[in-house]
Amino acid sequence: MGYQSPISPGISWYEATLDARPEYPRLDGSRRADVVIIGGGFTGVSAAYHLAKAGVDVVLIEAHRLGDGASGRNGGQLGTGQRSWAEDLEGQLGFTRAKALFDVAEEAKSHLLSFAGEHGIDIDYMPGQLSVAHKPRYTRHYKHHAEIMAERFGYPHLTYMDRDETAAHLGSSRYHGGIKDTGTGHINPIKLLVGTGQAAARAGAHIFEGTQALRINANGGRVEVETDQGTITAANCLIATNAYIDGLEKTTARHLMPIGSFIGATPPLGSDSKVLPGGESVDDSHFVVRYFRKSSDGRLLFGGREIYSKASPGDIRNQIRRQIAEVYPQLKDTEITHAWGGYVGITMPRMPYVREVLPHVISAGGYSGHGVMLSNYVGRLYAEALAGKREKLKLFEELAIPPFPGGQRFQSVLLVLALNWYALRDLI
Repeated sequence: MGYQSPISPGISWYEATLDARPEYPRLDGSRRADVVIIGGGFTGVSAAYHLAKAGVDVVLIEAHRLGDGASGRNGGQLGTGQRSWAEDLEGQLGFTRAKALFDVAEEAKSHLLSFAGEHGIDIDYMPGQLSVAHKPRYTRHYKHHAEIMAERFGYPHLTYMDRDETAAHLGSSRYHGGIKDTGTGHINPIKLLVGTGQAAARAGAHIFEGTQALRINANGGRVEVETDQGTITAANCLIATNAYIDGLEKTTARHLMPIGSFIGATPPLGSDSKVLPGGESVDDSHFVVRYFRKSSDGRLLFGGREIYSKASPGDIRNQIRRQIAEVYPQLKDTEITHAWGGYVGITMPRMPYVREVLPHVISAGGYSGHGVMLSNYVGRLYAEALAGKREKLKLFEELAIPPFPGGQRFQSVLLVLALNWYALRDLI
């Protein structure tokens, strides 16, 4: 059957692609370190690698196993830039800051691919991404976006597609147009996570699984992280739990909201399938976005259904199958061999949340579904910041990220009301 994550529903197809999934020991008693990292997703393991490589004594703790959260279970799409389009950020922040944020995201993309190559991590990289419009009136925005990216932001890899071109690339007439991005692609996320964790361990990072952080005490110039296995005392702490912050740190919890997103995998479709003949990944213009791609062995991996809490998602298979049928009616009765989900952390403006929330304690998360490349790079930027190079991390620290209204008690209720209203707009 495979491994069932205790914190995310379903059994991931990604698990089946691994030759082996390393296990790390539990923390055994109290210890000291230069840096303690809470959370074994992309941000945490990347930071652990870069710190250890620089000679820093770093301890990383993960409450379950590396990859149990969204980093090991997501859609695998790299995307381009930030979650918000660059011209939208320009309207909010001005051209200089918008261009800097776009450039750092491009650096993140290059870093991910070069890191995987340097460490021999086979991430099943496949090039190309299609962003498509489910309403005719949206197509002019896509065309304008491609023009702006080439002219103002120096990114010439976007090409506008009309309805016929979109249908040919998708193998579906469901959408009205869109853009093709030849400067990005998609990966198998758990392979990257496992490989980065192994690289961190080889560099000297001390990684402990099955070790849950209970409290953070930051005073007197030192940080104490109390766990169920002992206390870690360090000079600095990185909170990299993202959607799984729960009640560990209240400031972070007010600014991040967990959203569950779910994926289904079909059997390999065969070489004669008309589905995604070019092998690109896809995201669409629904507020509750549909995202899908073919795997390296020809399966359709289709994601879409969301829940705005950590409640049970119900029958993932049938829910995903219905969404597949909207795009590919010929697959309406297809088998779903694997169905799983993970919880991503979103912020109000859908931009990353990076803040010093306590003395010598930085929290990083809220990548809002755009975190495959950004979260890895933020881990590296955190390590650089501790070495005195904070300029690029400050691009994220200086973003205005308001807390969700209603406090922790009511924020999920208010979010459900707001997001369901936006989701209804998809039908209009």
